[in-house]
Order: sequence, then C-alpha cells, then structure tokens
Amino acid sequence: MQKTEFYRPKNTKEKLLVDAFLKLKTQQDMADFLRDLLTLPEIEEFANRLEIARLLLKRGSYKRIAKQTGVSTTTVTRVAHWLFKGCGGYQKVLKK
Repeated sequence: MQKTEFYRPKNTKEKLLVDAFLKLKTQQDMADFLRDLLTLPEIEEFANRLEIARLLLKRGSYKRIAKQTGVSTTTVTRVAHWLFKGCGGYQKVLKK
C-alpha cells in the first residue's frame, strides 16, 4: 500500500463526527447511528464501496467487480484509487 493522502478533520464539526464513531462499541450501536446519520441509499452505497475494496484486495477484475456489485467500472476505479493511494482507511478496516 502506498499511502499518498493524509486527512485531518478541518474543523470542530468534523472532529466531533470522528469522535462520535469512536464512541460506538457495538455493532447495533453503530448500525443505529448510521441509520440516523445516513439515508438508506447512502448506507447501501458505502457498503458497496467497502465490498468493492474487499474484492479489489482479492485481485478481482474491475469489470467482474462492477458486474458483481452493480456499479460502474468508474466507481470501481475510484474506490481502487482510495484503496491503494488514499489514507489507508480501507486497508486498516479490511485487515481487521
């Protein structure tokens, strides 16, 4: 993994959002927070992105991943960029 991006919350609101995620310890608490925070399509989109990253780490082809997840190859390419050249967040989550 070549980490090329670095992100820090840019204001108090973003810091509070990061802190909010850190406070949640159970799967149900996290699910409840996500549902309150996001729309159902947003939750589905984020779940798709994580699945795309997981499949990319398994060396799946972009076309196969796009077909399997129901997204465009452009979306797969975008996720691949953040997976391999982003801040390392996908890598950390998927390795655990």
